[in-house]
Amino acid sequence: MGMYPSFSQVSIFSCPHRSIQLMRTKITAAITAIGAYVPEDRLTNADLEKMVDTNDEWIRSRTGVSERRILREPGKATSDLVVPAVQRLLEKRGIGPDDIDCLIVATVTPDMFFPSTANLACAKLGIRNAWSFDILAACSGFLYALTTGAALVESGRYRRVVVVGADKMSSIVDYSDRTTCILFGDGAGAVLLEPNIEGYGVLDSILKSDGSGAKHLHMKAGGSLRPPSIETVTNKEHYIYQEGQAVFKFAVTGMADVAYELMQRNGLEAEDIAWLVPHQANKRIIDATANRMGLSHDKVMLNIEHYGNTTAATIPLCLWDYRKQLNKGDNIVLAAFGGGFTWGATWVKWEY
Repeated sequence: MGMYPSFSQVSIFSCPHRSIQLMRTKITAAITAIGAYVPEDRLTNADLEKMVDTNDEWIRSRTGVSERRILREPGKATSDLVVPAVQRLLEKRGIGPDDIDCLIVATVTPDMFFPSTANLACAKLGIRNAWSFDILAACSGFLYALTTGAALVESGRYRRVVVVGADKMSSIVDYSDRTTCILFGDGAGAVLLEPNIEGYGVLDSILKSDGSGAKHLHMKAGGSLRPPSIETVTNKEHYIYQEGQAVFKFAVTGMADVAYELMQRNGLEAEDIAWLVPHQANKRIIDATANRMGLSHDKVMLNIEHYGNTTAATIPLCLWDYRKQLNKGDNIVLAAFGGGFTWGATWVKWEY
């Protein structure tokens, strides 16, 4: 793995007889490439009308979702979403698998408990010179992983870190539950972090969690507390359980408040922000966050209509879809809220 000094030393000579002055410039982790992948198969609201007691108008008015992408191929898992997203990223950056120092995958739908989905993805990608691991923080997972990856780059020990948000939510959705099956889809998004000394990149994050919220949003069985059994399968305990009203209440205040707190801490006004990149869980939550930040809705990245809630993948998928509208120097705020509860906001100054 390539070493990179945590501070760059720049020599300034005023004349041959004067001493050398050394300026030390802090390294930040800049996003230098993006990749994404969603499956071809679509699950539309019209399809769901045939499966559960719901309708298109009801779904769109409450969530903003019209369709979702579903990974239906037998034998395919979350790592199979990660691989094409990272391949696209490598192609865009013009680098190969051996140029990567670390791969982090944020997911709540790992291929298996171990080895990690990141390990499996590295094997499929031919990444041989990197270490890799998963982060599990539900819908906030990408922000947790991005902040972790940025710290690795800032440390000077790693030059290229790939951060992926990916979930095959269809694998844990009960398609007889009308309250949850309308929400979720499958997908992956990835970013490449590299050192920068010009002030671009991940500049600040506020990340929070509150385990007392677990009772409102969780998957009951499958872990060490309730290992898989005939009883847990029969009782449908391996699917998402969500108390919609309670989660909505916490998410509206949590995501909006932390984004505003990030702005206040860094002296950012609404006019300084080019884009809000919110987790795509519910359009009403997104609108509340934009309003709290004082942002007009033309500054909000929105693609929930086409993908639904892809959990850890929503934010990088937004960055991918809006990549041609991002300009160097843009201030963007990423914000998310997820099961756990977990939530947070991150300030990024766009590098390219």
